[in-house]
Amino acid sequence: MTDKIRIGVLGASGYTGADLVRLAARHPAIEIGVLTANSHAGKPMREVFRHFSHIDLPDLVRIDEADWSAVDAVFCGLPHGTTQAITREIFATYPETRIIDMSADFRLRDAAVYKEWYGLDHGAMDIQGEAVYGLTEIYREAIADARLIACPGCYPTAVLLSLVPLARAGLIDTADIVIDAKSGVSGAGRSLKENTLFCEAGEGISPYAVGKHRHMAEIEQEIAVAAGVPDTRINFTPHLIPMSRGELCTSYVRLEGGASAADLRNRLAEAYADEPFVTVLEEGVLPQTQMVRGSNYVAMNVVPDRIPGRAIVISALDNLVKGSAGQAIQNFNVAFGLEETLGIEQLPLFP
Repeated sequence: MTDKIRIGVLGASGYTGADLVRLAARHPAIEIGVLTANSHAGKPMREVFRHFSHIDLPDLVRIDEADWSAVDAVFCGLPHGTTQAITREIFATYPETRIIDMSADFRLRDAAVYKEWYGLDHGAMDIQGEAVYGLTEIYREAIADARLIACPGCYPTAVLLSLVPLARAGLIDTADIVIDAKSGVSGAGRSLKENTLFCEAGEGISPYAVGKHRHMAEIEQEIAVAAGVPDTRINFTPHLIPMSRGELCTSYVRLEGGASAADLRNRLAEAYADEPFVTVLEEGVLPQTQMVRGSNYVAMNVVPDRIPGRAIVISALDNLVKGSAGQAIQNFNVAFGLEETLGIEQLPLFP
C-alpha cells in the first residue's frame, strides 16, 4: 500500500496513547506523523517508552506545536475535559480530519449528564451531535460516516457487548442488573497515584469508586437505548486487580419473558456469529483475562444462576486494546473503508 493515512496521537505518553502507537506502528495503512505529550515534549518516544527502542517514531511535541495539516486522522488519548476544545479547534481549521477520541469527552449525549458525572460544563455541544459512540459491533454503520468517533470506556465495552443484544431482545430485566468488574492497574493511567504503587496494589484486590464510577453513565445510556427504557439505572462496582492489563466483568441479570440462560447464550452467539473479535465460548467454558491479553478479542459466556429466573453473564477483554486503543483502530479502519481487522489481528499473549 503506497498511499498511507497519516495520523496524529494526542497524549502519546500515556498507557492508552502508547498502546495506540504500538498497534499503529505496524498497521500497513498508517503513517504516524504527529505525537504529542506536553510533559515530555522534545523527547524521543523511545526515551519515554523503552519498548519503542526498535523503531523510528516522530519526537514528542507540545499540543500547540502540532501540525494538524499533516494528518488525516487524530487519535485523542487525553484526560477528560481537555479534548473538546482541541477537537473544535482542529475541525475549525481542518474540517475533513477524522477524530477518534479515546477520552470521555464525547461519549455522553446529554450535557447535563456529562456535568453530573465529570463536574465540568460540556465545552463543545455544537459538535457533540456529530459524535458517534464507538462501540464498533453495535454502531458500525454510523461509524463509517462519522468524522467524530467517541470510543467507549474499557468497562462499558466489556459490559455492553455482553448485554446490549440481550436488552434489545427483551431477554433481561434492565431494571435489575448488578455488575461486578475487575481491571488491571493500567486502567488507572500512568500518572503517579498512591493506590497504584506496587506496595499499595500488589497482593490484594480493592474496590474503588463504589456507586459513583463514571463509566456507569455510559452503560446506563446505552442499555437504555438498547432496551428502549429511559432512565435506566444499574449497580456497578469496579475493583483493582494487581496485574498490568486485563478486565473481567460479571453481570448478574434477571431473566424476562420465560427466557433461560441458554436463550441468552444463544442470542449472543447469534449476534456475534460473524464478528471477528467477539467470541462466545463453548457451553461451560468461563472467560478469563488470559484468553485476551494483548489482543483486540472479547471472550464471553452465560451461566445459569442457582437462583431461579436469573443468569450470570461474564465477559473479558484487554482494557488497553479492545477496551481502548485496539477498538480505536478498529473504528479507524471502519471510518476509512479498510478491512476492519487490519493491524489488530494479534492473537492473545500467553503466558
